Amino acid sequence: MRAFSLSATACALMLAGCAVGPDFRTPAAPDTTTYTRAGTPTATAAPSGAGGGAQTFLAAPNAPRAWWTQFGSPALEQLVDAALNASPTLDSAREKLVEARENYNAQAGATLFPSVDAKLSGTRQKVDLAAFGITSAPNPPPFTLFEATVSVSYVFDIFGANRRALEATRAQVDYQGYELEAARLTVAGNVVSAAVRRASLRRQIEVTQQLIDAQSRQLSIMEKRLAIGGSAEIDVRSQRTLLAQTRATLPPLTTQLAQTDHQLAILLGVTPSSTQYEAQLDALTLDALHLPDTVAITLPSTLARERPDIRAAEAMLHQASANIGVATANLYPQFSLSAQAGSERTRIADIVSGLNIWNFGLGLAQPVFHGGELRAKKRASEAAWNAAFADYRQTVLQALQQVADTLHTLEDDALELQSRDVAAREAQANVAIASARYKAGGVSEFALIDTQRTALQTSLDRTRAQADRLADTAALYQALGGAALPDEAAR
Repeated sequence: MRAFSLSATACALMLAGCAVGPDFRTPAAPDTTTYTRAGTPTATAAPSGAGGGAQTFLAAPNAPRAWWTQFGSPALEQLVDAALNASPTLDSAREKLVEARENYNAQAGATLFPSVDAKLSGTRQKVDLAAFGITSAPNPPPFTLFEATVSVSYVFDIFGANRRALEATRAQVDYQGYELEAARLTVAGNVVSAAVRRASLRRQIEVTQQLIDAQSRQLSIMEKRLAIGGSAEIDVRSQRTLLAQTRATLPPLTTQLAQTDHQLAILLGVTPSSTQYEAQLDALTLDALHLPDTVAITLPSTLARERPDIRAAEAMLHQASANIGVATANLYPQFSLSAQAGSERTRIADIVSGLNIWNFGLGLAQPVFHGGELRAKKRASEAAWNAAFADYRQTVLQALQQVADTLHTLEDDALELQSRDVAAREAQANVAIASARYKAGGVSEFALIDTQRTALQTSLDRTRAQADRLADTAALYQALGGAALPDEAAR
């Protein structure tokens, strides 16, 4: 009865006890309402032509989900969906999340519930009575001793060490979940960025080849003039130099295109030699990618609650907080309960005839002297929390910087595209004038080709500016942390 009273008292203490250490609270969100000193822009400049128009920035309560659908390209959407379902990076992140969950389940089962073990054994024994000082009686013959026992043990979590440790493991599960979201967001952003770069490179290669053709025709005309004395050799050599320089720009472009194709293949979970997504890749052109004219912008406080990398840093902070509780609880006594009951017989048939052995125990362990180990571990856990908090703040600040950078870049992208578009239109107007004059005999073929060459060069510059605007818009969506979820991508 006394043992029962002690165990009841211990259970009462356990139920009434509270976990020592700090209770985790989510850090305060950034108190600013804008990303830049000038405030969030309302709209960009409005260039003309393909990829033009003004972009409007509107306040939104949440970052857009499946944001890549706003580029209006079915081929791009198919590629992103395929990557989100087949990327090895995401497969790895998913399995790490499963691993973390199962580790939590294992720890929860080991700490929240008593351990119950059953044991059945048989041992062959011989007793030497002389060893016990009995010399008058003969030794009994060897015999077999069968034993069946059930044992129960439990450590009472009075000061919350187990609960804090379980809380830390749960935070690790949250971390892996946010890491999976971050990986999805990164994969989607990489696919969109690579798709825009591929479309831009294809256009640049096409225009560069046209530029090479125009300069080749010019060189042919100049060489004919040189043969009849109508042109200076220095002018011919200058044209050859210009043509060689232009040709030299083509191989790097084709190399970049091949590397982009290889990158997309890996993101899609296929080999670089695969032709599985050839149709979608061929459909990716700059003109087929629609520039989103309205972009939803969330507040910095919302960003801190939605970006998965920030939430992952918060989970690490939560884990560090729980570890302080574990280190603190280890300074206090630990109560444990153990019990065992069973049957010990010399015949296996009698093993179930009744219980003839049992024990019951209540243990108390109080740290007395560990050479300063336990308090040093507590101080170390507090330092780890401070480091995790600094990492969290750094992650938030970098996220704010990324959004601020892309907002400013998009404003400049619109201005650059506007200027490039004006230059391209003026150059194309010169081509029309030169063509009319050439037909009327007012200018030479060389002069006509020269205006065409200038128009091609301005077209090349405009292509790059158009692609930059698309890529930076995708970067803004990614910086805002819109979750890239396969189930939402289908909607």
